[in-house]
Parts: sequence; structure tokens; C-alpha cells
Amino acid sequence: MEFIKTKTILSKVKYGNDWYGIDYNMNLYRGCCHGCIYCDSRSNCYHIDNFDVVKGKENALYILEKELSKYKRGIVGIGSMSDTYNPYEKEYEQTRGALKLINKYNFGVSIDTKSDLILRDLDILKEINNKNNVIVKFTITTFDDDLCKIIEPNVCCSSKRFEAIKKLSDAGIYTGIMLNPVLPFITDNEENIKNIVRMAYESGAKFIHTYMGMTLRDNQREYYLDKLDKNFEGLKERYIIQFGSNYNCITPDYMRIYRLFKNECNKYGILYNMKDIIDDYKKEIIDNEQITLF
Repeated sequence: MEFIKTKTILSKVKYGNDWYGIDYNMNLYRGCCHGCIYCDSRSNCYHIDNFDVVKGKENALYILEKELSKYKRGIVGIGSMSDTYNPYEKEYEQTRGALKLINKYNFGVSIDTKSDLILRDLDILKEINNKNNVIVKFTITTFDDDLCKIIEPNVCCSSKRFEAIKKLSDAGIYTGIMLNPVLPFITDNEENIKNIVRMAYESGAKFIHTYMGMTLRDNQREYYLDKLDKNFEGLKERYIIQFGSNYNCITPDYMRIYRLFKNECNKYGILYNMKDIIDDYKKEIIDNEQITLF
């Protein structure tokens, strides 16, 4: 794996209260090899050349420790641009090392992933959870493993992610699902929504968050439409007619499908409103250093 130079690892966010209450954002890798056909991070605006090639960041843990030692404590979001549990993480353990530092400096953590490799780090997540806030979000777009292998070809299938949710939840880790994106004419159907909510409940998921659509912009759009052309006959033309050059591509049957989604979540007691999710997983943090001082 190639390593690239970087000056910073943590970045302060301004949208935390709108996105799982995070205070900092961190991506230990650049690019992703999961091959998801819809990935927004492929867009030109992020300036990631050769997106499918994963690159590490030189001295990432050294830089991270310096930043954690001087920053105000808060929740560190991991994996928003590139899945931090890519196959190279097995060897390089950048994420595991970062979690150890997050634990050392008493920060909380919010992780986005599609990989069950996160279970390797359950021991550290439990340590962090004993004294701070932890939330794990699995992206799941379909309950159907066969469809999953088409739209997310290089990562563990949906059933494996549900199994990982069960193991994390059973260990006391606040875990749920990002049902994002919802692909128009592919995953925006009643069968898919009902099965995801049911399987989430059976796996112990606490929440499912969705916006019932997807985004398409430069480069990402061309890549996605090309994959549609190869895997779903006639669907590329349908997208062009339905959405044109729109950035937000909301499922045409939005009102009915979202109402169904909310009803199913309410039936199983699963949260879906962002504020409710944040309020539910955040707990009062006691400053152990102040207790020791007094």
C-alpha cells in the first residue's frame, strides 16, 4: 500500500449536531476498494485520484496523538469518506491504533463501516464505551446478499453485517444502520424496506437512519450510470429520463415508502430521527481527571 503525506488527521466539524453529534472527523485512509457502485466519495469535488486504490497516511498515529493531546474532548467520527476497515487494515492496524489513542485520551468515537472486520476491535470499543460515547453505524442498502454482491462487490455481504450488529449490540455497543443511499428502482421497494427493518430488530440494532434517495454528481454520476448499464438492463435510460442532471435523486415513491419505513420502525421500537438517535446514545461523561484532582 502506498502512503501519502499529511499534516493533520483530525478536523473540527460544524455539522455535528446534525450528523450523529460528532465533534471531529477523521479518515485514516484515502480511497476505498469496496467497489460500491453508488459511492459519493468518488465525486470530483473530493479530489481523490484513483479512488479505488487505498492509500495510507504517513505518521498518522503520531500526528493523531499530538492532536488528541491538545484538543478539547469530544466524539471522533471515523470513516465518512473512506471505510476505515478496508482489507489493508488487517495488516497495518491504523484504525486499531487510533482507537487505542482515542481510549487513552478519553474521547468518544463514531464509526461508519460496511465491514465486519470491526469485530476485531470489540475489546477496545468496550473499553471506550465504559467511560465515553460509542456509536457504530453499518451501511446496509439491501437485505438481499445476491443484490449486495452487485452493488457492493468487494465487501462482506449484508447478512454478515447483520451478524456483526448482533455481536456488537450484545456486547453493549450502541449500533445501528445507515440505510443510505436508497437506490431508485433498485432498493426503494416495500420488500427491501420491511426486511431491513425486521432484520435490524432481530440483530439488536437501535436505529436506522435514511433519506430515501441518493446523490449523483460529476464522476460519481458517470461511474454509477455505467454500472447500471452493465448490471441492470434499461435502468440507465430510466435514470436519465427521471433525474436528468439532478444532484439529489429522491425515490419517486418517496412519501409512501418513507411512511412505510417509519411505521415499520415504530412497530419494532427502532429510532430513525437523528435527534432521537443522538439523545439516545449520548450519556453523561464524568471527567475522571477532575475526580482524581478533588
